[in-house]
Amino acid sequence: MREERGELRERMKLRELLGKVDVLSADVDFDIEVSGVCFDSRIVRAGELFVAVGGFTHDGYEYISEAVGKGAVCVVCEKKPKENVPYVIVEDSRKALASASAAWFGYPASKIKVIGVTGTNGKTTVASLIKSILESCGTGKVGLMGTNGNMIGDNELPTSLTTPESYDIHKLLAMMIEEGCKYAIMEASSHALELSRVHGIEFEIGVFTNLSQDHLDFHNTMEVYAEAKSLLFSNSSKSVFNIDDEYAQLMIKKAVGQVFTYSINKDNADLLGKHIELNADGVSFNALSSGRQVAVKLKIPGMFSVYNSLAAISTSLLLGFDIDSIVSVLRDRTGVKGRAEVVPTGTDYTVIIDYAHTPSALLNIITTARESAPNRVVTLFGCGGNRDSGKRPLMGQIAAEYSDFVIVTTDNPRKENPEGIIADILAGMTDTRTPYKVICNRREAIKWALLNSQSGDILILAGKGHETYQIVGTEKSHFDEREVVAECLDELRAGGQGSGVRVRGVNEKVLTIEI
Repeated sequence: MREERGELRERMKLRELLGKVDVLSADVDFDIEVSGVCFDSRIVRAGELFVAVGGFTHDGYEYISEAVGKGAVCVVCEKKPKENVPYVIVEDSRKALASASAAWFGYPASKIKVIGVTGTNGKTTVASLIKSILESCGTGKVGLMGTNGNMIGDNELPTSLTTPESYDIHKLLAMMIEEGCKYAIMEASSHALELSRVHGIEFEIGVFTNLSQDHLDFHNTMEVYAEAKSLLFSNSSKSVFNIDDEYAQLMIKKAVGQVFTYSINKDNADLLGKHIELNADGVSFNALSSGRQVAVKLKIPGMFSVYNSLAAISTSLLLGFDIDSIVSVLRDRTGVKGRAEVVPTGTDYTVIIDYAHTPSALLNIITTARESAPNRVVTLFGCGGNRDSGKRPLMGQIAAEYSDFVIVTTDNPRKENPEGIIADILAGMTDTRTPYKVICNRREAIKWALLNSQSGDILILAGKGHETYQIVGTEKSHFDEREVVAECLDELRAGGQGSGVRVRGVNEKVLTIEI
């Protein structure tokens, strides 16, 4: 059982485990030994310390009885427990969990260089590019924690959170060290920063990509969202900033170490991207730094790929790698799964899957498609349920303004009424002249889009990206858009409606709800 959790020790004195935790009061013998740290009452084992932390829907304090019933020998919480159990009271149980987890795994963050990447868009690609550069430049295996999964070298470990809980972060770091990693790259989400999941970690480098509206269901305002992101730079020895973004100066004010900037528009940046060429199959530009100019090519299209490249180059330069070696690695890099991913279809039109689920990300992928579209750009998208509803009309407006045709559908409706979510999106499309169609069932929407695609179209399936599931209500079912596209094309071809066969044009506005 212990091996299944990846734990590296058997027992530890409570005094040592809580050595860096600010204790307010306690009723416990600090010399007792504990056999582990746990924050999930469902998997507590006898002899462990249970840390009661608050969640989005559940408060760990309410599960102390369950944890004690399963053998927890001590509880860390923010108020005295109702149960008769040894306890430690702290001001912030999330910070206590992070500190105790770090101690349990032997403070792994102090033994490996941790690079944190934060921002609304681009985190996954930037982290992946940095990993490729470091490994190709001879550092050996590099660890990665991110939206697409956790990795140790080429070994993939699945995940459901952009940034894992603090206990899992330290476990992963310990595993990375055991596998010989000298570097760990982490996508640092605003939730992770705000909820102290990375509390106590001193980052070698913090990277800021950009900031646009997202997660306001959690942060409420852009100002609070930005403040959460900025926490990374008060704990980074060096920091990298995209100074073309309006929030960069706020982030820079929080930086405590060396600051390195990149830009396309501002000549005072430490790294500049100039003479940019955008092509259907990638980008090329010149990178200017310290008086040197080096040609860069990347097989990922779009202006956002230039920014992502500059972020990765900046980080690698700060780590001491030479720009020629960095650029040579980038020439061989292709896209990340679910980011501007072209799906093989054997048709005379192009299908692209992209994770775009924010207004700025949707604008990025549509304008990227526009740069190389021989015919129409058709955008199919929805918005997630129980998430920031304020971005829905903004995304509707962007889709209508920049696409030639729009198909509005579901994403992960969760516990919200799908038609209500769609109504929010349509509110942003009230005055549009762009034709659109509403099909609530996402699979049927994709099938309809494929059936009605025209030669030379670029069809964007936005929102799901790397995800291979859909959440309706509380049920999480398998839904991989690559598979859905292949299945729908097979069905259409079997019915005599394959590539090149169009049932009818879609040149007038069509508004229907199809469940």
